[in-house]
Amino acid sequence: MSPNSTKTWCLRLFPILLFFISCVTFYCSYAIIQSVSRQTKLFLKLEDFFWREHLASRLALPYGVKGSEPLLLKALAVLADYQVPDNIQNLECRTCVVIGNGFAIKNSSLGSIINKYDVVIRLNDAPVKGYEDDVGNKTTMRFFYPESASFNPGQHNEAGTLMVLVPFKQQDLRWLKEILYNEKRVRKGFWKPPPQIWLGDTNKIRVLDPHFLHQTADRLLRIPLHPNSKQQPVHPTTGILAVFVALNYCDVVHVAGFGYPKTNSPRHPIHYYGFDTMRSMKNSYHDLDHEAQALRRLENSGAILYLHPHL
Repeated sequence: MSPNSTKTWCLRLFPILLFFISCVTFYCSYAIIQSVSRQTKLFLKLEDFFWREHLASRLALPYGVKGSEPLLLKALAVLADYQVPDNIQNLECRTCVVIGNGFAIKNSSLGSIINKYDVVIRLNDAPVKGYEDDVGNKTTMRFFYPESASFNPGQHNEAGTLMVLVPFKQQDLRWLKEILYNEKRVRKGFWKPPPQIWLGDTNKIRVLDPHFLHQTADRLLRIPLHPNSKQQPVHPTTGILAVFVALNYCDVVHVAGFGYPKTNSPRHPIHYYGFDTMRSMKNSYHDLDHEAQALRRLENSGAILYLHPHL
C-alpha cells in the first residue's frame, strides 16, 4: 500500500476511532456516576426511626444503625433541625467544593475562588484562620468525628456552619449524647481523647446518614464490609466520604487539597498545616492508594474537577 493510500485510510478511520473513544469515555463516566444514588437527604432525623428502613437496618456502625437506635433517639430528640438551610436547599444548581487537608493546597492562592462556591465542605479540625489565602474562609459544612473535633468550632468556622458528625462507632454517638445532655463524659473506646468540653452551637449539629459511608465503601471503593479475621478493617476517610456526599447533593463538584505527597521521605508533611508527616499514616485504617485511584476515576469521568495541579 502506498504512503498516500495509508494516509487516506488513516484519515477515514480517525473519526471512527474518535467516536469509539468518546463512547468508551461516556460509558465509563456513566458507570461511575451511576454508583452515586443521588440521595439528597443527608442527615438522620427523629422521624426516620418510626417508619423508615432504619428500623430494619442489618448493619451496625459505621455502615448502619443496628444496635445504636437508643443513642440516636436520645440525641436526635434534642437537635433543633435536621436539614440544610433553605437558601442552599432551594438552589436550582448547587456548586460545591470539597477541601481536603492535603499539602497540595499549600501556596495555591485558591482562597478567593473557594469562597465563591455555594457549598464549601471542610474536614475534621483543619484550620482556616491564617490560611485564608490558600483555603478561603467560607465553610458551609464541616465533617468530623469525636477524635477529630475541635473543642471550639467557632474558631475556624462561620456562625452558620453545619457541624456534621460522621459516626464510625457507638462511642461517637455516646459522645454526642453526653455533649447534648451535659452528662458525665466516658473516655473509653476512642483511639484519641475527644474534647470533653465542646463550645459549638448544638443547633448546628447534624448526624450524617450512615447510608453514605456504606455506599462510599461498597459502591465507590468496593472494600469489604465484613472483612475476615485475618484482614485489617479498612474504612473510607472523611475526605472520600465528603466527595461522595457532594456527588449526591450537588450539581457541580470540585475538589482541592486531596492527595498525599509522592515521596519516600517519612518526614514529609502531609497537611497544609501542622507537623504531621507520612510516618503518622503508617498504621492507618484507610487505604489511601485505593482512594486515590477512585478519585482518579471520578476525575477521568468528569464527575469531579481538581482546582489545582496534582499527581
